[in-house]
Amino acid sequence: MSARILIADDDPIQRRLLESLCHRFNYAVETAESGDAALARLTAAGAPAVSLVILDLVMPGLDGMGVLARLKHTGDRRPVIVQASQGSIEMAAAAVRAGAFDFVVKPAGPERLHVAIKNALSHARLLEELRFLERVQSGILSFADLSGESAEMARALGQGERAAKSAIPVLLEGEPGTGKESFARAIHGASPRRGRAFVAVNCGAYFAGGARTDSFEESLSAKFAAAQGGTLFLDRICALPLDAQDILLRLLVAGIVHAPGARRPVKADVRLICAASHDLVALVKHGLFREDLFYRINVFPVTLPPLRARRDDIGPLAQRLCARFAAEEGKTVRGICAEAQALLCAYDWPGNVRQLENAVFRAVVLASGAELTVADFPQIAARVEGYDLRVPPAPAMAAKYAAPLREYVRVEVRDPQSLALLDEHGNPRPLDQLEAEAIKFTLGHYRGQMSAAARKLGIGRSTLYRKLKQYGLLEREGAAPPVLAPEQPLAARM
Repeated sequence: MSARILIADDDPIQRRLLESLCHRFNYAVETAESGDAALARLTAAGAPAVSLVILDLVMPGLDGMGVLARLKHTGDRRPVIVQASQGSIEMAAAAVRAGAFDFVVKPAGPERLHVAIKNALSHARLLEELRFLERVQSGILSFADLSGESAEMARALGQGERAAKSAIPVLLEGEPGTGKESFARAIHGASPRRGRAFVAVNCGAYFAGGARTDSFEESLSAKFAAAQGGTLFLDRICALPLDAQDILLRLLVAGIVHAPGARRPVKADVRLICAASHDLVALVKHGLFREDLFYRINVFPVTLPPLRARRDDIGPLAQRLCARFAAEEGKTVRGICAEAQALLCAYDWPGNVRQLENAVFRAVVLASGAELTVADFPQIAARVEGYDLRVPPAPAMAAKYAAPLREYVRVEVRDPQSLALLDEHGNPRPLDQLEAEAIKFTLGHYRGQMSAAARKLGIGRSTLYRKLKQYGLLEREGAAPPVLAPEQPLAARM
């Protein structure tokens, strides 16, 4: 889903101009004819979220400076770009000091406006991601911090908000990588226990290293004691062996914890949240999960949808991840272009949010431009139907090296206006073929105008004609030899 921009201007012509430009930049757009109307839209309940405001400074009634003051008073952090005429540059500078992110001079040029919008949205995403990470570290994550534009995720968020109001045990179900730990932290952050500890235990990782059951009992008791008064999150509970399930069930039934160093056990005051990536009902039927333990933890089940079922959330989530990774890696990547966002939304993401994080991180690290494009996601593009991909064969290798190596496939994203440097066998193409393609493309681009094509190619018209005959382009296209009359001055042609 693209960002939504609100344009506030009392001039209808200026509103239509800005609206047309923002639509051309692939943003959703709304307009307001006054400062009061803009504030009413920004505070409207149930309306789509506005990502950025383009604000005229001079308006009847509540002007742009008044709107900025109201937004600052309410703590509204969304970025604002102000418009100023040539005579009000000082006022625009004052608006920036009052909280505006940037200003553009009327009438705003397309390139200047586009850069201002991209920079403002990138800065806003980065600040929001930093605040998100701070809330995660402080244990006060809320459901508003989770991406939930889709109906499926909104339904799960509503269930989580209801569960957070009590100490009822919660079972989070969903595929691996759907963000169950973040959801558990949001339940804790929205509950009365948000000021206490949140302790996470990865049950699958504990026994993957060959740990003994008796050590698990001691470790689990310590985790219960550490979470006293707070929340204990048991991730991948479906990976617990049966004897470890017995230990967990005994602790839950007894309702007491043995804190390390304590003289006597104390009554447990712990909010329990469990997460499973496999169907626990099926595991119970096959005797792989205790039925009595299942009924004790399955009091309030919440199913988190996979990323492919909430495609409206992919774009905003990917933009947030891009802002975070660009800041961490010191890259000047402002965001993800509209075509790349469409690609990400078309992919099914079997690894869910975790796979999306890895894909965006790789793209940011290897990016060379100011925006991530389709070419920065070659592995994803190779799996989505409708993208022009070429997969040349792997280069031949010596037999002594071929055996231990896995199959290597080179994926290249093809742009319809790009020039292929390799042939179908992966070898460099001859220079005459490259030159012939470049000449043919240039002539087509300038609709057969020999003078314009020769000038842009940096050669004379006679040289261009000779090369057309040399490469057989005249005969192939069925074109007659052009008349190479000398150029006339402009005055003679008028």
